[in-house]
Amino acid sequence: MSISRGAKDLRLPLMNLVRLKGTPILEQLHLEERLLRASTHNWCILNDGTNLPTIVMGMSGKPSQLLELGPVIKDRIPVIKRFTGGGTVIVDKSTLFVSLICNKDDVPSVQPYPRSVMAWSGSLYGQVFEGVNGFQLRENDYVFGDRKFGGNAQSIIRNRWIHHTSFLWDYNVRNMAYLKLPSKVPQYRKEITQISFVE
Repeated sequence: MSISRGAKDLRLPLMNLVRLKGTPILEQLHLEERLLRASTHNWCILNDGTNLPTIVMGMSGKPSQLLELGPVIKDRIPVIKRFTGGGTVIVDKSTLFVSLICNKDDVPSVQPYPRSVMAWSGSLYGQVFEGVNGFQLRENDYVFGDRKFGGNAQSIIRNRWIHHTSFLWDYNVRNMAYLKLPSKVPQYRKEITQISFVE
């Protein structure tokens, strides 16, 4: 019942659903970009984990600034750049990916600008996690209290946009060592260590 109410309140568009399990993140990103650019339909893509640990960077990310290159090269960790902005994340079998690809006119309450899309997604996930203590959208991160558990990236083209999220349900502390602390972090995380994700 709450899902129906939430869908009505958020004016969710009719969406095609694609469910994947363990699909390599590069393959998923190729699919998303094709659907964003070549389709005229709305899509929700769910991928339950990616089998091979992989570092994913935003399109403007610089490896030397964001990655511990020595260990990444030594351990042969794949690094890819996605077609959207956003930060850098290492993903694996414990990551749940959710991507929303929408026509601007099908979600009239959302302006085709990053903050508007983020506010809408924050409301959407707020209803998904209703009753879970401490969930909120904080400076482009999904958190429980002060602990980040989801990051996102977006791309807006013509009359369409994509918003994709990597929810880290669990993480390997060793994998986090491949990433440098970014020079620019949200205010709420200024005093938090890199491994302060939900445990």
